[in-house]
Amino acid sequence: MTPLLPVVLIALVVTGALAARLGRLGHGRAVLTACLRAAAQLGAVSVLIAWVVASFTAAAGFVALMYGVAAFTAGRRITRGRKAWWAAVPIAAGAAPVLSMLAASGTISMDGIVVIPIAGIVLGGCLTATSLAGRRAVEELVQRRGEVEAALALGFLPREAAVEICRPAAAQALLPALDQTRTVGLVTLPGAFVGMLLGGASPVQAGVVQLVVLVALLAAEAVAILVTTEMVARGCFT
Repeated sequence: MTPLLPVVLIALVVTGALAARLGRLGHGRAVLTACLRAAAQLGAVSVLIAWVVASFTAAAGFVALMYGVAAFTAGRRITRGRKAWWAAVPIAAGAAPVLSMLAASGTISMDGIVVIPIAGIVLGGCLTATSLAGRRAVEELVQRRGEVEAALALGFLPREAAVEICRPAAAQALLPALDQTRTVGLVTLPGAFVGMLLGGASPVQAGVVQLVVLVALLAAEAVAILVTTEMVARGCFT
């Protein structure tokens, strides 16, 4: 915390927005609004977090809120209208088994201060995987509609014809998680690892926690992408 912190933050926001605008990426305004929302939301969480982590019921409610926001955001990236809420299914399919396994095995405690960040990391990964996989799969079916119709003419069922076309594109949504896992410690030092070190944990303890987080993320995102692909092929989002 320094007097120059606000200046640096504003400069970074302006840099990102200008780069998006000048490069005609189509997200100049989105960069500004995303940064403003992040500031407002983090401010609210900073005020509420002490109360939330003190109560299991409040922590569970906060996790449910995170899940709802993740489902809404992912669904809106894939499609519009009521069908966007189908995104809640792959996010739950990826996050719920992984979080249940971690909690049931005692790998993570049920304290709010532990459950909330771990659930947030896993839900965030499933959000990204679902939105990327769903959007790529839908776009692929639209662009390669002729191939789908050709497969139908050859006797494929609608689901089989669609999944053969959209699966390779949707599968690429797993690449960011794969790259993050492969390069951890060589290219990046993820937040969980650094946070544990700053909190006083030993490097070994921090490394174990980060490994659990990365493996959990990879498993959750793989399941979310699998379910998303299946749902797109069955027409849930179109």
